[in-house]
Amino acid sequence: MPINITMPALSPTMEEGNLAKWLVKEGDTVKSGDVIAEIETDKATMEVEAVDEGTVAKIVVPAGTEGVKVNALIAVLAGEGEDVAAAASDAGSAAPAPKAETAAEAPKAEAANAPAAQAPAAAPAAAPASGNRTFSSPLARRLAKEVGIDLSAISGSGPHGRVVKSDVEAFVTGGGAKAAPAAAAAPQAAAPAPAAAPKGASDEIVLKLFEPGSYELVPHDGMRKVIAKRLVESKQTVPHFYVTVDCELDALLALRAQLNDAAPRKDGGAAYKLSVNDMVIKAMALALRDVPDANVSWTEANMVKHKHADVGVAVSIPGGLITPIIRKAEEKTLSVISNEMRDLGKRAKDRKLKPEEYQGGTTSVSNMGMMGVKNFAAVINPPHATILAVGAGEQRVIVRKGEMVIATVMSVTLSTDHRCVDGALGAELLQAFKGYIENPMGMLV
Repeated sequence: MPINITMPALSPTMEEGNLAKWLVKEGDTVKSGDVIAEIETDKATMEVEAVDEGTVAKIVVPAGTEGVKVNALIAVLAGEGEDVAAAASDAGSAAPAPKAETAAEAPKAEAANAPAAQAPAAAPAAAPASGNRTFSSPLARRLAKEVGIDLSAISGSGPHGRVVKSDVEAFVTGGGAKAAPAAAAAPQAAAPAPAAAPKGASDEIVLKLFEPGSYELVPHDGMRKVIAKRLVESKQTVPHFYVTVDCELDALLALRAQLNDAAPRKDGGAAYKLSVNDMVIKAMALALRDVPDANVSWTEANMVKHKHADVGVAVSIPGGLITPIIRKAEEKTLSVISNEMRDLGKRAKDRKLKPEEYQGGTTSVSNMGMMGVKNFAAVINPPHATILAVGAGEQRVIVRKGEMVIATVMSVTLSTDHRCVDGALGAELLQAFKGYIENPMGMLV
């Protein structure tokens, strides 16, 4: 009996992904544990391993297909002794291709519910006059429908000539949308009223403000969409409250230099190289240990009190950012935190993190000091109740014992979810953090 390979759920919240690459081809023999494909989620590219043994009878979803739903059939294996051709034939009749690879369709229900004047215009996009099927992505079909374009008039650049979103946008910006066959098919149909503008109308309104040819359209990728969604949700649902303190860094910088100088040699290099950010992570974790009422998450029914400080660290990557997590950071030495962070940061930039390495956590640290930023306020990343925004260390004139002296000072701003970490509690947490930064020997005991 053929063995179905379906789109795996690589995280609890994953609903769809992009099938980036096949590492096998039809006719190849695979065994359990072999890496057969690479799947792109909004945050990472992950390898998919075969669970069963067999011969690849049919690849249902080609490499490069976007928006493949979880549990959709992507390939079929023929078991031991099974006829490969028969398995491939059974696959074609037993299960439809995923939505991301189906032909462009105009659902009958939509046609039935649409006004009579719109029905003739929808038909050409679903069934070109030539009778040939136009393969397209769901996003391309939706966009084409919004602007009234016949997909059969667009040359696809996707796998096997599939029309993708960028093809539709290029067609629109090139002026092709003005001569869409759908409009010519029903000259008697009245133009829709402005009040019935499609969902993409806001894009058209914005673009009208700019001179044609003075811009280019860069489609949002999955990561940027998720970032936008989460930040909007955070600012709409989380009552942010901000607390800022200045921390003197001279003692920390001196200790950091001593520890780095004392690092043992390993494989021709130092066993570790501490950064200020590594020490910030440790200080934040210890502060949460000391002020456990701030190490919480809010739910409508409960206050979730965490037993450990799992510190997420914002890492900038092409197209957005990701927050790998140092688990139980309050229990780890500075050298362990430093080496873990270096590994997580490298794999984050390569989009090779596993979901469990960036999902969850109890707080976050966002450090823009290396970019020369003096201070800023960060947006909380739910379900966290806090995030620490770290500015640059800079020499400033301060007053100490009635005299002006020069010190290296760093401004940090704590954003709190005021539902569970109010102003006084946030100030207590920041004072604990400041204590470790200004007396860094406390992080070594």
